[in-house]
Amino acid sequence: MQKLVSIDLTSDFGFFRKPDANNTINLSYNMVHKPALLGILGAIIGLEGYKEKGMFPEYYQKLKNLPIGIQPLNHEKGNFQKTVIKYSNTIGYANNGSNYLTEEATLIKPCYRIYLLVDLEILEHRTLYECLKTGEAMFVPYFGKNEFHVWWYKEDFIDYDFEIKKINTKSYRVDTIFMKKEIVKDQKEDVFDLFNFQNIESPFIYFERLPVRFNEELIQYEYGEFVYTTFNLKKTYILENIYMLKNSGHYVQLN
Repeated sequence: MQKLVSIDLTSDFGFFRKPDANNTINLSYNMVHKPALLGILGAIIGLEGYKEKGMFPEYYQKLKNLPIGIQPLNHEKGNFQKTVIKYSNTIGYANNGSNYLTEEATLIKPCYRIYLLVDLEILEHRTLYECLKTGEAMFVPYFGKNEFHVWWYKEDFIDYDFEIKKINTKSYRVDTIFMKKEIVKDQKEDVFDLFNFQNIESPFIYFERLPVRFNEELIQYEYGEFVYTTFNLKKTYILENIYMLKNSGHYVQLN
């Protein structure tokens, strides 16, 4: 039996490290991404993390096929405020005994609504469903660093009526970030209903390239081009893995 549910994850700070860096400044993804979320969800249900080099952790092996959707909350046109935090690393094995100074562009008060399509016939999914519903966790989850504890409230847990069907309206609203193989920023007029401002207080279109999974041979991220917008999408713009929430009539993409 499948259930489509959501919870709101929040923290005072967050840091989802990008593999590349500018000198000593380490950058963070603005949106939490699926590989990071799998670690958070795995911690909640007590799955083990990294133990052996070259081996994927238990949480990734058990949850990698879990469909997930991500909606930022309390943001500024898709962006979260950031602050640069400076660290002095004096650990010998990290810097040959000398002080190493580094800076991290850290997110301030990141908050996301996470949609999950769980299959209650799968033990890990059923355990996750119950933990999220009751507000319990086996291990303390965090947003990228173990001092950035993640919180959620069982009162915000939502169990949706949903269905998968073809779009039959002139345009439709996607509440989550969504992924498309084509570069949509060069085709705005063919994708977005730019002249429909109904119920849109501050229209915007946000883009970010995010990890979607690991390449299990190279053991590195595979990426997707994501979009988040308050505009409706035109009916002719077909997205994959779209689910309609009967509660709102809006749509979410789960990957």
